Amino acid sequence: MKPKFETLAIHAGQEPDPTTGAIMTPIYQTSTYVQSGVGEHKGYEYSRTGNPTRKALEDCLAALEGAAYGLAFSSGMAATDMVVRLLKSGDHVVCGNDVYGGTFRLFDKEFRKFGLHFDYVDTTDVEKVRAAVTAETRLVWLETPTNPLLNVSDIQAIGGVLGGLPERPLLAVDNTFATPYLQQPLALGADLVVHSTTKYLGGHSDVVGGAILMNDADLYARLAFMQNAVGGVPGPMDCFLVLRGVKTLALRMERHASNAEAVANYLSDHRAVERVIYPFHDSHPQAAVARRQMRNGGGMVSFTLKGGKTAALKAAAATKVFALAESLGGIESLIEVPAGMTHMSTVGSPLAVDPGLVRLSVGVEHVDDLLADLEQALGQA
Repeated sequence: MKPKFETLAIHAGQEPDPTTGAIMTPIYQTSTYVQSGVGEHKGYEYSRTGNPTRKALEDCLAALEGAAYGLAFSSGMAATDMVVRLLKSGDHVVCGNDVYGGTFRLFDKEFRKFGLHFDYVDTTDVEKVRAAVTAETRLVWLETPTNPLLNVSDIQAIGGVLGGLPERPLLAVDNTFATPYLQQPLALGADLVVHSTTKYLGGHSDVVGGAILMNDADLYARLAFMQNAVGGVPGPMDCFLVLRGVKTLALRMERHASNAEAVANYLSDHRAVERVIYPFHDSHPQAAVARRQMRNGGGMVSFTLKGGKTAALKAAAATKVFALAESLGGIESLIEVPAGMTHMSTVGSPLAVDPGLVRLSVGVEHVDDLLADLEQALGQA
């Protein structure tokens, strides 16, 4: 019988150390490996090419995503960069029109210079995705839920559209917000899954990393070659920290979601709040899709205030339990105003974020303390 998710998170890729019996994966803090003869080694030559701690993380993440192969990178953006490197000049990419600001910056400011073409569309509308695909389209890039508007795209439906084309583009899904505990895009028709392991997978705001998971052997070979050639790999300590974080992923995601649901319900009834966005809230336009492809609504909540930008800035500065900071997915609760922080790269573009939007990464503190903190902060706003 295949182990359940929680068991895989603790054990997949992580056998006890054969030398000492250590139950935790050792941190192989080495740059090179002694060979018994020229080209005769024990599977490792140089730590840019491969490291046992990194291999354990890659195998674990692959198991959690239901993938055959996994590759770890030094950041989520390094992983994203690797996916786009599969393309060549003249290729076309269809991307969601509500993606992380760093993703837009990489696509718009860097890869356009190399002859790639990008169209940004509402990927919650399958017909708009279909209409955007051309004979030159080689990649469709989804975030679901998106950052920061928490829009949800139907992965299976979009995969079905692409599967009916004469030359099927790759479907890549950034699964950072959902994590493999809530959603497994490969099972829904995706070719590649990308993560910022900095976020929920690491879970403790103490590491930066990324990953790509896939089932296709040819894709794996191409990406593994580039991983080694480019060298944007995580160090063994970073891999160890993500492995440690993943062990409690299921537990944390349940608490993140229960707290976030309570926060969303509280905000939806608050007199100062104009709009609440949470994938499992009845008011969410794609709630039915979210419930179909996700285990729960996750830990992210976005909202706007009736007082607009001024009120958003005041509220973000007034919280005491919610820390005013970028990033997300850690055990501690964070608050930010994306237009002035994580999504500044979209200012002036069609992807610009409402300057009055507030994004919460709801942590695992006691829910009563979170609600009380929002109450006093909104009162000041």
